[in-house]
Amino acid sequence: MAPSTPLLAVRGSEGLYMVNGPPNFTENTVFLRESGKNCKVYAFSKDGSLFAWCNGEKVNLVNVADNELLHSFDLPKAVCLEFSPKNTVLVIWQPYTTSKDGTSGVPNLQLYDVKTGKCLKSFIQKKMQNWCPSWADDESICARNVNNEVHFFENNNFSTIANKLHLQKISDFVLSPGPQPCKVAVYVPGSKGAPSFVRLYQYPSFSGPHAALANKSFFKADKVTMLWNKKATAVLVIASTDVDKTGASYYGEQTLHYIATNGESAVVQLPKSGPIYDVVWNSSSTEFCAVYGFMPAKATIFNLKCDPVFDFGTGPRNAAYYSPHGHILVLAGFGNLRGQMEVWDVKNYKLISKPVASDSTYFAWCPDGEHIVTATCAPRLRVSNGYKIWHYTGSILHKYDVPSNAEIWQVSWQPFLDGVFPAKAVTYHAVASEVPEVESKVAKAYRPPALRNKPITSSKLHEEEPPQNMKPHSGSDKPLSKTALKNQRKHEAKKAAKQEARSESGQDLALNPAPQQNTPRNAVSLPTSGDPEVDKKIKNLRKKLKAIEQLKEQAAGGKQLEKNQMEKIQKEKALLQELEDLELGI
Repeated sequence: MAPSTPLLAVRGSEGLYMVNGPPNFTENTVFLRESGKNCKVYAFSKDGSLFAWCNGEKVNLVNVADNELLHSFDLPKAVCLEFSPKNTVLVIWQPYTTSKDGTSGVPNLQLYDVKTGKCLKSFIQKKMQNWCPSWADDESICARNVNNEVHFFENNNFSTIANKLHLQKISDFVLSPGPQPCKVAVYVPGSKGAPSFVRLYQYPSFSGPHAALANKSFFKADKVTMLWNKKATAVLVIASTDVDKTGASYYGEQTLHYIATNGESAVVQLPKSGPIYDVVWNSSSTEFCAVYGFMPAKATIFNLKCDPVFDFGTGPRNAAYYSPHGHILVLAGFGNLRGQMEVWDVKNYKLISKPVASDSTYFAWCPDGEHIVTATCAPRLRVSNGYKIWHYTGSILHKYDVPSNAEIWQVSWQPFLDGVFPAKAVTYHAVASEVPEVESKVAKAYRPPALRNKPITSSKLHEEEPPQNMKPHSGSDKPLSKTALKNQRKHEAKKAAKQEARSESGQDLALNPAPQQNTPRNAVSLPTSGDPEVDKKIKNLRKKLKAIEQLKEQAAGGKQLEKNQMEKIQKEKALLQELEDLELGI
């Protein structure tokens, strides 16, 4: 049975409702629209089967398939909702408040059993940052950062703390995805001259000098972002400082580090200086894409050795999004950029399409790996709110613009588990669409009055660098490895030396005859005998003499030559005599 198409949830001033996915795009009639402007938050479960939302009065939990109300919780101020990975627990967070007499407030983080609706545990969680506990994918462990240490609970038993990870001051942690054994990456900021560091542990082995799987320390870090790959074999760490002391960047400084669970670590060398805008893992866990550098920004795919695999050149971009199956990559420029997108087939490194989603504040791949949603949401932008659903080939399949007196606050796809939608072959032809294309108005650059009647000259501040397979004279689609690059340089040096030798030997001959009109300026023709066999012998002799010359240079440089190399040098005189005899016969 084919999987149903994912729904699109929409929350805004017109209420909360769901839209059927491609190809219908009509409002879903099973989920009844929640009217009014009081819907503050909603959340799907990880498999998309459950849906919860707060309407300003209660938190409701329904089954998506038939809209059956499972539970209703009297928490009108809820602003954050999250499901555990296997739909066992619903987590609800409300802003923390203290009573007027100064006594501590009541617990504001509740964990409810989805089956029974009973409250499993309540915690005090003052800050919204990192408010939600983290679970392993099989829910065998759950972890919270409490007072600079990580507390672990096992099998959703929140009455006792099963384990603790205590270092100096743990600022952040991330549990690994995937099956057991579960691993945890922790970040400890530096203090009093000591560096910041990220360490990887395997639960529950936290004590002992050799407990850490890997460790990476760095001085330039006020905060970090830690990204596990899907197979939990490595973590990418973006270390950021709030201020760039060199004054080169408004964004502070960023560095990208790679840490593997086998203990290996490295700094990812980014060829262009400037901010790191985005870093994403491919679902294959064998490569990642980084968008970095002062505008126009560079985008590069790296392998697990942190060597570049493919360079996309530069362009107006600050984000990267792999499709769920990992075979398509979208590079985009949102926020203060114009919304230009580049859709790439990353198996063959071919550009599929270049759509433009102007004023977009949100982007998400549909779980089917074929469709994309872009949206303009308030409060980031309060005008031109709406959303568009695209096919990755650049066609707009559905478009909705809210009325001028309304706003959209949030849109998102109904999630599905991995493997529900099979990967399909990439197509390069735009799919048919009934939505009329609207020509985007190109904003003209401002010209002062004194220049308005004069011819327009090129005003590009930066020349954009094309992708490596679109550069002139590019030898291959993929960048060379370090060894191949070294060999290429040697080859180029030898080629240059040969050309120099030819120009020297042909210099005297080139001085006398007048060059013909059609002869290229740099071409120097060597004399020929007219007999192919003789010409071949002369060519071979010159080649041997050149090799002898190189051996003599190596010997002069102090290199110890082997016996056969010395014998070659001793034959130089005989080879010169033979070459002279052949050339005299020309």
